[in-house]
Amino acid sequence: MAIAHDLKAEVRALARDEIGLRGNDAAERVALVYPSPYRAGMSSLGFQTIYREILASGRSAERAFLPEDPDRYRRSRTPLFTFESERAVSDFPVVALSVAYELELAGVIEVLELSGIAALAEHRHERDPIILMGGPLTFSNPLPLAPFADVILMGEADETIHQALDAIFATRSKRDALDAIAGTIPSAFVPSLHGDEMPAVAKASLERLPAYAAIRTPNTELSNMFLLEAERGCSRACEYCVMRRSTNGGMRIVPMEKILSLIPDDAKRVGLVGAAVSDHPKIADIVETLAKQGREVGLSSLRPDRLNDRFVGALKMAGYRTLTTASDGASQRLRDKMQRKAQEKHLLRAAELTRAHNMQRMKLYMMVGVPGEEDADIDELVLFATELSKVAPLALGIAPFVSKRNTPLDGEAFAGIDVVDDRLDRLRRGLRGRVDVRATSARWAWVEYVLAQGGRAEGRAVMDAVKNGGKFAAWKRAFDALAPSRPRRTLAVVA
Repeated sequence: MAIAHDLKAEVRALARDEIGLRGNDAAERVALVYPSPYRAGMSSLGFQTIYREILASGRSAERAFLPEDPDRYRRSRTPLFTFESERAVSDFPVVALSVAYELELAGVIEVLELSGIAALAEHRHERDPIILMGGPLTFSNPLPLAPFADVILMGEADETIHQALDAIFATRSKRDALDAIAGTIPSAFVPSLHGDEMPAVAKASLERLPAYAAIRTPNTELSNMFLLEAERGCSRACEYCVMRRSTNGGMRIVPMEKILSLIPDDAKRVGLVGAAVSDHPKIADIVETLAKQGREVGLSSLRPDRLNDRFVGALKMAGYRTLTTASDGASQRLRDKMQRKAQEKHLLRAAELTRAHNMQRMKLYMMVGVPGEEDADIDELVLFATELSKVAPLALGIAPFVSKRNTPLDGEAFAGIDVVDDRLDRLRRGLRGRVDVRATSARWAWVEYVLAQGGRAEGRAVMDAVKNGGKFAAWKRAFDALAPSRPRRTLAVVA
């Protein structure tokens, strides 16, 4: 009992620090659950947008998150509960989960089990909540989610969330609700009815844009930052990206005046969100205006070919200390092959602007293990990064390439854990003492790859990985057990 009391006291302390909307006690109730901890969940504009949308409809929305230490809930037998009323998640007729990326599938299983809800849809009964899922993962491959979901809303759910909840609360049984959703929402994927045939993603109307935060809190990755969209989608054709211009018609611009009108007077930090924020035609004007109002500004993406003296000056005035951009390919040959517009001249100019505006350093994100990559490409990166580091202090953030569905590089094989690690070692040796090189795990990138290219069987295998401790070895054993039935491209990628 003492542990349960402490858990609720910790949630109350987080809730007291929040500024913004709070759930109401309406008759039609939805538990909105994020399968990662609070700090990540409340930094998700999509999660906050659905919370706002449900409340705006007159229904009740209450939030819950994957605990930082799930074992404390298990030891005290405390079911996962909501922030707003501390009601058990399992008491809600609808549990909606927003899933951002493949590895959060483990969190999906954990939050359902912590709630006392069977993770597999086939093991749930009429009295159990309807499990509704959506989020960024639906733009690429949500099929591994299918064993756990009653309904998956594909794509932008700003409008379809209302249609789904209308159908659920207007029907008398779970089966009737699923039939109604499948029959009336073209972008709704009902795994029990649709098999593996997933529909096209939804596109919200322009009137719904922009999404903007419902709540600000200091207890997130983006502390006290008010988040809103400057644009949605992208007009570029990068071959590895799910949000390339062929997705939902490319980029939709939010007018500068509308962006500025939605920012609360007391918001001292503003985050402008979108797949290609720096491509907004008025982005320098927006940042300058906010900086002159005394606000700090953060952007979710900076394209090197969009950087110029005025724009970077505005960023510095708005609180930037590090100029962060991306090249993605290790060499110009690879960037050209992937239709990435970043040229060496753009990256060199970014370094010069970093120095000219007295920023602390330049940070450059990129991938290794992309299709066709060779050691010579890594050597080119060593030489070019060394050149950049002579202009401004440089840090590299490296992620192993993972091919995604609904992109031109769908189906490309994972380079291999040993291959990626060898190339990272080659890069670090070449840049030692000159450039800070930080990379995400090649092992976990392989796990992400298997799920990104996988289906229901891979999703079910995650249950075994979670049950057996959730470390990499458990994931590898779970996926290896599927080897005879998996496509060959997911094999032979682990040493």
